[in-house]
Formats: sequence, C-alpha cells, structure tokens
Amino acid sequence: MEGEVNLKNILKNLNPSLNEGKYVYCTVENIDKIPLSKILFLFKEIESITVVVKKEDAEELNLGFSYVASWITLEVHSSLSAVGLTAKFSQALSEAGISCNVVAAYFHDHIFVDEKDAVKAIEVLNTLKG
Repeated sequence: MEGEVNLKNILKNLNPSLNEGKYVYCTVENIDKIPLSKILFLFKEIESITVVVKKEDAEELNLGFSYVASWITLEVHSSLSAVGLTAKFSQALSEAGISCNVVAAYFHDHIFVDEKDAVKAIEVLNTLKG
C-alpha cells in the first residue's frame, strides 16, 4: 500500500507521537554481540556500523554513546516519494532551535531529538497541520 504523496494532506494528518524511552546512537565494528531484538535500526557506514538502541540496553551491553534522544513517530503514512515533508518539519524544528535526526521507514518517518526538546518538538510539529 503506497503512502500519501500530497504534502498538504501529509501535514494535515501528521499526528506526531512521542514513543516511550530514551534512545542512543552507538558505533560498533560488528553487531554479533547485540541481540537483534534490541536494535531499533542500524546503518552500515564506511567507518563503522551505527546502531540505535534504548539507552538502558546500551548501558547493559557496555556500548558507548554521547547523545540521548527521544523518538517521535509521524503517524501519517507518507510515501517514500513524497516531496517536501522532511524539509518542512526540519525547517520548523530548526527555527525553534531543535536539532533533528530523521529516519524514513516504509510506513512512517521517525525523528530523533535531544531528550530535553521532546515536548517542544511535538508542539512545533503540531503547528504544521495548518
């Protein structure tokens, strides 16, 4: 099922939702000692593998991290080919002084913001509904 491509409709139905927990970005050479069930997502880069896991899982697994984030899901099912969504919300968050790290999955876009900015980020995202 293809997602919505019309930016106006996407923004109208954005419905940002704050997920429970705190999440951290860690770098590892391999994921052999990390149970797949604990990995929210991973990305293999030339330098290493970036994994995002819950903070408590990183601590349990002795993984180093320096950034603690909150995870926001945009509950609208936007298409991977939709144009302008990332630009729209990243600009709004930037204007509010909030850094964001974005992951696009098939059904939803996911935004990671500094844990101290989570509530403010939800407020900013809700203003985009127009």
